[in-house]
Amino acid sequence: MAKYLLKRLGFILLSLFFIVTITFFIMKAAPGGPFASERKLTPAIEQQLNEIYGLDDPLYKQYIDYVISTAQLDFGPSFKYVGQSVNGIIKRSFPYSFILGMEAILLSLSIGVLLGVIAALKHNKFSDYAAMVIAVLGISVPSFIMATILQYIFAIKLQALPVAKFDSFAHTLLPAIALATTPLAFIARLMRSSMLDVLNADYIKTAKSKGLSKRVVTYKHAVRNAIMPVVSYMGPLVVGILTGSFIIEKIFAIPGLGNEFVESVTNRDYTVIMGTTVFFGALLLVSILIVDIIYSLIDPRIKITGKGE
Repeated sequence: MAKYLLKRLGFILLSLFFIVTITFFIMKAAPGGPFASERKLTPAIEQQLNEIYGLDDPLYKQYIDYVISTAQLDFGPSFKYVGQSVNGIIKRSFPYSFILGMEAILLSLSIGVLLGVIAALKHNKFSDYAAMVIAVLGISVPSFIMATILQYIFAIKLQALPVAKFDSFAHTLLPAIALATTPLAFIARLMRSSMLDVLNADYIKTAKSKGLSKRVVTYKHAVRNAIMPVVSYMGPLVVGILTGSFIIEKIFAIPGLGNEFVESVTNRDYTVIMGTTVFFGALLLVSILIVDIIYSLIDPRIKITGKGE
């Protein structure tokens, strides 16, 4: 177990090195500079700012300095927000994204698994068709379209929920639902397909022949094995929630990390772009490792240790 974790941590560090390197050189290859859009700046002031932030140093020196500072978990200062660091921006905005993301993940997992189980147990019946219609709609409608529909119905027409901002739990409902819709639909279809395969397996037929109740067969034997593909989907699910939050946070005016990333692209705030990209990359890699560990805990047949252990 320890050997496996050390090996995976090594892969995570190597992956982060490539993410830092690729992000750095993409930013440097982009036309213009972080202060080019400031029309009020004279060439002399722009040159002075480049000297202060080290942007006039040779490219290799900028790269080495950035790698060293990133290794020390220091993403540097923001070019656009005077007196603010990228670390401070991440620390301030990430809790909003984390809360929104966790709500979306819980919604997509709980409702998606439930719809999938109901559809499989009621195969070729009304409940099955209804669940799959919901799944098809969820996959077909993009999250930003779903967000505007939810705002129009529940915030503008019914006035039941706030249209934007992030001041209370009620403010999180519409963006969380908009984020969860697509992964929820995918999980429902995935769970239905896996559940149908499991229900036709020999060990399920054996459990039924032993006189076990339908509830025990369904929840103790069928669901536990059918949910494995859903657990494997947790890694891509985190990716979908994170990337989806970029647009959703902008639509709902949520001061989260996704919104900060969009603002940094608009403002050419290169350090914020690079810092948030590396942070999201690290978050994704760690989440995949956690999913692998959870997968092995749910299914004892899966071993995460090496051959020599």
